[in-house]
Amino acid sequence: MRIEDVVVIGAGPCGLSAAAELQDKGFDPLVIEKENIVHSITCYPTNMQFFSTPALLEIAGVPFITPHDKPSRLEALHYYRIVSERRNMRIRRYEKVTAVERTEDGAFIVRSVRRSGEALETRAQAVVVATGYFDHPNRIGIPGEELPHVTHFFRESHPYAGMRAVVIGGSNSAVDAALELERVGAKVTVVYRGESVSANIKPWVRPIFDSMVSKGRIELRLQSRVIAIRTDEVTIQTARNTEQLGCDFVLALTGFRPDRGFLRAMGVQAPDGDIPPTHDPDTMETNVPGLYLAGVVSTGRDANEIFIESGRFHGRKIAEHLVAKRDREG
Repeated sequence: MRIEDVVVIGAGPCGLSAAAELQDKGFDPLVIEKENIVHSITCYPTNMQFFSTPALLEIAGVPFITPHDKPSRLEALHYYRIVSERRNMRIRRYEKVTAVERTEDGAFIVRSVRRSGEALETRAQAVVVATGYFDHPNRIGIPGEELPHVTHFFRESHPYAGMRAVVIGGSNSAVDAALELERVGAKVTVVYRGESVSANIKPWVRPIFDSMVSKGRIELRLQSRVIAIRTDEVTIQTARNTEQLGCDFVLALTGFRPDRGFLRAMGVQAPDGDIPPTHDPDTMETNVPGLYLAGVVSTGRDANEIFIESGRFHGRKIAEHLVAKRDREG
């Protein structure tokens, strides 16, 4: 069985960046991705515009060319696809990694399953986990959260046209969704536990949202929580009372979190909560020698601590550390 230099788990922007940095240091990384490349971006709202400038999303030394100050979701998909093609990256797509085991000789066995059901084993000298977080929404833990008209994702507004929609959350995703829903004639209520929506709302979006609220075209319930969901209404708890609000759809846009259980199964010290998984921030190596983290998977509970613009540099630290190891050993 061939022993890979490095296996990178996840082909998001940070995984692709890590693969490119490893290539630049003479390694030939294999990337394994359970969907297709940058799958998380395909899950973003169809009309989403990035907060970051093109330059801050660039990886692998490939310029991100766009006439816009803030690139769109579609432009980002095209860009990262071009990067993977220009770099001729070895990517095994639609293959889910199920386990990573360290062997007695210090190498790793990466176990994975293809969509066909075929089970594979890949040996590697080192492993980089760049699995992101978009598959694991933060659950509210309230009755009715699993009902079919409740979602933790927002793709586009058309399915909600003319309907009553409750948006739970006060971040960029919640505000963007509320504005798109209002444009198609949905009756929108935003419910958020804070005293105001997030201070990090995109500066070009905040005035539009505030205007829609002041005109009564979007209803904003602050210092409030949805505590129960039923087929045609939600229960909202405020500082003063509890009330029922009729609705047809609920969008619980409460953020996402990395899969800590996946890391723990590999031997990484990764407790649930705000504490990041154990790793050296200078090298990104975990408490398991030869096992590294890249991107948002290295953070605590707040997935917004690291985004593409900062997580893209993790691969460089990993590559430099592996080069130093290689030089010492060889």
